[in-house]
Amino acid sequence: MQRDLRLAGVGRRYGLRGTWVLRGVDLTVAPGTLTRIEGANGTGKSTLLRLLAGLDAPSEGRVTGRPRTAYVPERFPSALPFTALGYLTHLGTVHGLSRGAAARAAGTWLERFGALAYAGTPMAQLSKGSSQKVAVAQALLGEPELLVLDEAWTGLDTAARAELERAVAERTAAGGAVVFVDHDPRRLAGVPDATYTVLDGRLAHRTHEGSPPAGPLTVVTVRGPAGGRLPAEAARAVASAEETTAGVHRLAVPASRSDVLLRALLTARPPWHVMSVTPPPDLAPTPDLAPTPDLASPTDLAPPTDLAPPTDPGSRP
Repeated sequence: MQRDLRLAGVGRRYGLRGTWVLRGVDLTVAPGTLTRIEGANGTGKSTLLRLLAGLDAPSEGRVTGRPRTAYVPERFPSALPFTALGYLTHLGTVHGLSRGAAARAAGTWLERFGALAYAGTPMAQLSKGSSQKVAVAQALLGEPELLVLDEAWTGLDTAARAELERAVAERTAAGGAVVFVDHDPRRLAGVPDATYTVLDGRLAHRTHEGSPPAGPLTVVTVRGPAGGRLPAEAARAVASAEETTAGVHRLAVPASRSDVLLRALLTARPPWHVMSVTPPPDLAPTPDLAPTPDLASPTDLAPPTDLAPPTDPGSRP
């Protein structure tokens, strides 16, 4: 994302004499930032997200600096004439990927969200949760400069919700922007760069984040260059940072964003040395457990031709 997306004096109403849903909205979304939108039902949050995503045009005011955008709607039309893999592959080609690259990317995101087993399942037969995983995957396929999420966590299982938080952190660390709405006030609590509330058709900036990041924390001990400061991407990811001795830092990071933190540290110039990583107790490996079989590689995926697709346990009848 090369420049800010700006809304200046934006208003939106439906019909020439319709009631104004939004009026006088000024908002700047900068590269690499995470923005939360709050408000009661019916206040215009989804309308604002559609304006940001470029799906609706403002009735008044201006939108400038349009980045390459992907959007996860509150209601995803799942009854589409594709399999999950076929749909994502098609979307990948729309984003400009070759068919092979699109299929590989589709398989990667299905695997990350725990839906690889249903790659060949028709979209109309997917459960609500699996359909939502496809909805999120389609938005991430093309590495968008702006990711707009309207209640995107709804319907996802615990592992997929954590994976989406990780994907959000990856997008902002890569310089993209993310704007999201979620009904759970604990979602990414303490992480957004800015929080706005929609009230009576207006947008108000909330200046105080009242709660710390939710979820288990991973503790990472690192050694940096003499007099060095944490890379910006790393500083954004952590919940807390303490310099215990000269050059040695103890960082606490939500488990879902630990990969982003480690990548930022190891790719910094000069790089930071990771001394130890201590996962939360409930995420620590259990040596007595038998290893689980490896999933098929996404590069080997192809829509099934002669076999019936596996049944999604939550599929609609």
